[in-house]
Amino acid sequence: MDSQPKDFKIESEDEEWITRCVVNTMRRRISLYSNEGDEKHVDCDSVEQFMDVLELVRAFMPESVLVYSDPL
Repeated sequence: MDSQPKDFKIESEDEEWITRCVVNTMRRRISLYSNEGDEKHVDCDSVEQFMDVLELVRAFMPESVLVYSDPL
């Protein structure tokens, strides 16, 4: 993908944005947390689906908000 994370930066402080994205490879789950305390979870049914979502997350999320959970 050609998009850079900075292309999607929100300028207004009144908007909600993602402050943390936790990738759990063992559960094939990606959790998104916002500045307003909301959380959303993406549970993937297959490894292929998980890898597709992870590719999208890596393309659009700045590395500063991306966290990988400890598999143990």
